[in-house]
Amino acid sequence: MLVVQKYGGTSVGGLERIENVAKRVAKSREEGSDLVIVVSAMSGETNKLIDYANYFSKNPSKREMDILLSSGERVTAALLAIALQEMGHSAVALTGRQAGIRTDKSHTYARIETINTDRLNSEISNGNIVIVAGFQGINEKGEVTTLGRGGSDLSAVALAGALKADACEIYSDVDGIYTTDPRIEPKAKKLDFISYEEMLELASLGAKVLQNRSVELAKKMGVKIVAKSSFSENDGTVIAESKGENMEEVLVSGIALDKNQARVSLRGVTDRPGIAAEIFSKLADKSINIDMIIQNASENGTTNLGFTVPQNEIESAKEVMESFDHDLESADYDESVAKVSIVGVGMKSHSGVAATAFSALAKNGINIEMISTSEIKVSMIIDEKFAELAVRVLHEVYELDK
Repeated sequence: MLVVQKYGGTSVGGLERIENVAKRVAKSREEGSDLVIVVSAMSGETNKLIDYANYFSKNPSKREMDILLSSGERVTAALLAIALQEMGHSAVALTGRQAGIRTDKSHTYARIETINTDRLNSEISNGNIVIVAGFQGINEKGEVTTLGRGGSDLSAVALAGALKADACEIYSDVDGIYTTDPRIEPKAKKLDFISYEEMLELASLGAKVLQNRSVELAKKMGVKIVAKSSFSENDGTVIAESKGENMEEVLVSGIALDKNQARVSLRGVTDRPGIAAEIFSKLADKSINIDMIIQNASENGTTNLGFTVPQNEIESAKEVMESFDHDLESADYDESVAKVSIVGVGMKSHSGVAATAFSALAKNGINIEMISTSEIKVSMIIDEKFAELAVRVLHEVYELDK
């Protein structure tokens, strides 16, 4: 049995925690599994390295940042291999390059293109526990690249898919996927199973247990993920293809909250063919991620247009909007908003799910500013001061505590 295990920054946050991970890995080995272990940098290490770079430059070269930031995972990989060797287990630490991870040319947010598994299979055949530095690879020019925040999840899933592993276990400081953030709603329940589609929505909507790109890749490659805690022996949550069982019963699986939202409201936009395309093309050129969009009906040759962006991209959005001064009367920006979402595959076959959410929020005096829907999710923009109340209200109205 081949298992890929990934340990996040909190799991390897210090020497004692790395030692505890080594004991967990050794136990899995002694139970008969072949193992490929993917590790993150120790918690806080990446931010520390970013601060180092910012001491010298507020806009450091992305190439040099990749070389700098990739070092954190290599440190963890080497230390874990040394710890396992001292426990009497054969272990070898590999960089992303040595593990055969080839990416595109992008720096700081590269995408994995291929994985050459020859070295990995050789090390496994030789009886080694393979420790891979996550979050990194190389491009066709041999340059070090990194995969963006949470990229070690992506490394683990990609390796599991390439190696046709039996499972990919993602270890963090939480013991699975919950119906919502337990810090907001103490009645939140751990899920035994969640579908790729639901997990992808939750991850993209603000749930931070798994990186959304890793869930997307897992679905594409058919990799079964098990989200577990490195600090407990709980079974965790399985993320896999939905078999449709109980879909008629379970309307909503979880509630997600994202406070990293800002709303842009454009009033009196010239209503001419192509104006929306021009606005959103310029935003895309600046790599600004657009989420929810709403446009009012045209009146007197103008229309109103609203959309949301991440808070850290609002200044860039303002710069883009200034170039459209001649095409709009005014632009307002609101950073005190949040996005609350309900997610569930059962919503596909039931009517009135969204109406239940709207009614529950209205009864609690929470105004909805924007709405976005799909087959398995309803997202709502609300005032940030009501964000946590909205989560608790929705958790209760859909009886997720049961």
